[in-house]
Amino acid sequence: MSSSVETSSKKHNLSYIIRICCIAALGGILLGYDTAVISGAIGPIREYFNLTAAQTGWAVSSVVLGSIIGAISSGWCALKYGRRKALFLAALLFIISAIGSALAATFTIYVLFRIVGGIAVGLACVVSPMYMSEVAPKDFRGRAVSMFQQSAVIGQTGVFYVNYLIAKGMSEAWLVDIGWRWMLASEVLPALLFGSLLIIIPESPRWLVLKGHLDQAKETLSRISNPEHADRVILEIQKSLVPTNASKNNKVSLRSPLLFSILVIGTFVAAAQQLTGINVIMYYTPEILNPIAGGTENALLQTTFVGVVFIFGNALGMYLIDKVGRLPLMKYGTFGCALGMTIVGYVLYTGTEGYAALFALCLYVVAYAASWGCACWTMISEIFPNSIRSRAMAIAVGAQWFTGFIVTQSFPMLNENAYLKEHFNGAFSFWVFAVLSIMCMYVVVKYVPETKGVSLEDMEKVMAEKLGKNKKRQVAEASA
Repeated sequence: MSSSVETSSKKHNLSYIIRICCIAALGGILLGYDTAVISGAIGPIREYFNLTAAQTGWAVSSVVLGSIIGAISSGWCALKYGRRKALFLAALLFIISAIGSALAATFTIYVLFRIVGGIAVGLACVVSPMYMSEVAPKDFRGRAVSMFQQSAVIGQTGVFYVNYLIAKGMSEAWLVDIGWRWMLASEVLPALLFGSLLIIIPESPRWLVLKGHLDQAKETLSRISNPEHADRVILEIQKSLVPTNASKNNKVSLRSPLLFSILVIGTFVAAAQQLTGINVIMYYTPEILNPIAGGTENALLQTTFVGVVFIFGNALGMYLIDKVGRLPLMKYGTFGCALGMTIVGYVLYTGTEGYAALFALCLYVVAYAASWGCACWTMISEIFPNSIRSRAMAIAVGAQWFTGFIVTQSFPMLNENAYLKEHFNGAFSFWVFAVLSIMCMYVVVKYVPETKGVSLEDMEKVMAEKLGKNKKRQVAEASA
């Protein structure tokens, strides 16, 4: 591939863009690694600490609680200190969490360090895609931001395989006593790599313009494209930052009607991602497959297949997102998610052994990866105007992780509920996720515009047009 591409009559240094986006995307690898490492460890941890169903949910969802804290604070951190320093902080917290949770002597200490890891996850899942959306040209932005989701999937698949290798040939007693500690500690290596490589990437040019560092912004934008284009982009960024809805301290208010509507929609999109049930699949797949896979080792091996399919689905989404757009991926991918969850529920309900459940999980993850994986993260990173992006993304992703916390905490409790177990045999939750997926997709298609090829500086206008059309339609329907 050539080192530059022609996009809207402006040359962009594609090799440089890919290089810095790949480094930022390592935050996604750590997000995937940290959240999915528990999938192989939760069984041994439950036995080691003798946990109840509610405590088992807390052992998993504690990282999600930390993610809420990290996501909410990420907007302030990224706005005050910059995107790159926020990512440095995330790398440091990942290292602390991996070491602390692996050495934990009590369940309380384990939970505290998992919350620290969750804070790192919250920071990374906001700031990494934010950074990539701000350095990538509009015609490459979908694929660039999708690299974050792909890296998260690679992190999840990598740790699935690491967990399998750690468990391979080992006794259940060894896994309960020591094995889970090695699983958690293995995260130190990718975290060190991430922190080391962050040194060589530049700060976001849009943050630099926001803080008045125009010379540094021009230097970075000139490397991304050329000096003439850099000057034009800086002027567009400055124009988009004009505080038409600002308060007395020159801070744009999120309570203005249009911006609040955009915030609500973006927050719903982020939260709805968790209502598809993805965290259940990432955290509990070995537990789901264990009864019909013939043991822990086989369940962990089958889980690695799910991860490989996830990578394929995300690659498909990356290929299509800037060609067919975000909304078509969301429509068809969500139907695939609902179908996969329906089949998983049926397999569990009937107690069918073999590979039927694995097939259904693979159908779900490939559909999810191409839709709610790729397209959803891209939408979240681009639909908010420049003037509110860091704050709005923090709120949206905070809501996403809050929803994920509820889903993750409640799943083992629902799954082990005596009445539901007797009447649904573990299928109830998966059928609920199938219905929720379709409902969420309807709202997204109704209220979110197609953003393919739209510059970040024009996003507020595009969102306003979509909302205006919906309001006009509602008025017409009411008067009819």
